[in-house]
Amino acid sequence: MNIEKKNIIVTGASGGIGKSIVKKLHENGAKILATGTNEEKLNKLKNELKDIEILSFDISNHEKIEEFIENATAKLGGNLDCIVNNAGITKDNLTIRMSMVEWSKVIDINLTSTFLMSKFAIKKMLKNKSGKIINISSVVGHTGNVGQANYTASKAGIVAMSKSLAIEYAKKNINVNCVSPGFIGTAMTDKIDDKFKQLIISKIPANRLGSPEDVANAVLFLASSYSDYISGETIHVNGGLYLG
Repeated sequence: MNIEKKNIIVTGASGGIGKSIVKKLHENGAKILATGTNEEKLNKLKNELKDIEILSFDISNHEKIEEFIENATAKLGGNLDCIVNNAGITKDNLTIRMSMVEWSKVIDINLTSTFLMSKFAIKKMLKNKSGKIINISSVVGHTGNVGQANYTASKAGIVAMSKSLAIEYAKKNINVNCVSPGFIGTAMTDKIDDKFKQLIISKIPANRLGSPEDVANAVLFLASSYSDYISGETIHVNGGLYLG
């Protein structure tokens, strides 16, 4: 995939999927700035890959996002070709028990922060007259899920928002797309009880959990010039779990 020397920001880079995305883009020649809130994991990633840039940042700090994009772009040499908005959180609860704090925090970080990161990235990309925005949604943003009214709303919102951004900036040669992972084998899913995990797998036509690399492969495609005529779309990476 031809992304050599492309300047790319990846958020949520200290998690399983984020780390895999960073590694995949890096091994294909991109210049990466990895960001997240876990400095220890970011430093470990930096030591492993050597020539990536890292910058610790909490995307819930909305007032500082524009400054972050400026600093991140400067670290990459002054241009921004692509941003992968991967960072997100969960605060699960049944609807009648869900507090406004649980609702608002998930919406603020997953949806509002993604909007603001995209907004200020687009301002940089307009100067280049090109760019790629890749937003990580989720299969449950299309299907719904018990105990996740806040999370599913945020992930469905990302898809709809991405379509609007795609329409607004297509003429400026800026592509906006989503990747919606299904159940992916990460440290988070490793904590799931084996009996429940097998129940999940039984509902997946591929009969297995996905890997973080499966998601990273889709991101690589969308970051490359092979996807130049694709915008406003969602690539589903779920082993056939959702066929909508």
